[in-house]
Amino acid sequence: MSEAVRDSTLPKGALLSAIALVLFALVMVTAARLTGLGSTRMTLPAVVESRDLRFEDGNDGAVLVFDAHDRNLVDSLAPGTNGFVRVVLRGLARERRMNEIGQQPPFRLSRFQNGQMTLLDTSTNKQIDLAAFGSSNAEAFARLLPVRGGAK
Repeated sequence: MSEAVRDSTLPKGALLSAIALVLFALVMVTAARLTGLGSTRMTLPAVVESRDLRFEDGNDGAVLVFDAHDRNLVDSLAPGTNGFVRVVLRGLARERRMNEIGQQPPFRLSRFQNGQMTLLDTSTNKQIDLAAFGSSNAEAFARLLPVRGGAK
């Protein structure tokens, strides 16, 4: 019952070719990341309106929205309503907790020339494109934007 023993080593040329291919791929990826070659950058158009807002929890479970500059109450989001606004704020608050940032820095809600809306956390520079979640979700934030007496 003897079996023939086969040599199962890889040919040296194939092994060197595979190593060269992996090294080439790593060099190309590193070069692309460092130089920005092949990347797409989105530049936003001019801001038409913006407002700095602060969000605080109310005693009854409401979310109180204040203008960050004059501390005027903009809106009170009743408990069980405005789910999208609450989810976005929860995510941004989590990011702030991870970076040990308090509630003081405002969020900047902006509408651009093309109608796009973003919410920017001014402390972490994390920006959320609100239109990416659908127009009805963007409208939940849009109603917080109008500033009496003109936009910033």
